[in-house]
Amino acid sequence: MPRLSLQEVEYIAQLARLGLSDEEKELLREQLSAILEYAATINQLNTDDVEPMTSALPLRNVMRADSTAPGLTPDEALRNAPAVQDGHFCVQAILE
Repeated sequence: MPRLSLQEVEYIAQLARLGLSDEEKELLREQLSAILEYAATINQLNTDDVEPMTSALPLRNVMRADSTAPGLTPDEALRNAPAVQDGHFCVQAILE
């Protein structure tokens, strides 16, 4: 694949709303050209016998099943609270 021209890099930068210096444009031209050359190399691979996939890892559900379990009693929940009033956490008001 031919290397990107400076005009193509400027067009891409315009689409991305990037203001680039001349040095940055040249650097991006080199980097983007290298990426496109690598993609062209990968496109030459024979993938006829490769099954299409959406992930390289096997899919499995890692979440546990929903089930009910006993929760904390109000006394257990409030045991370590610094301040309790009428069975509720007592916190300082934060007003601005």
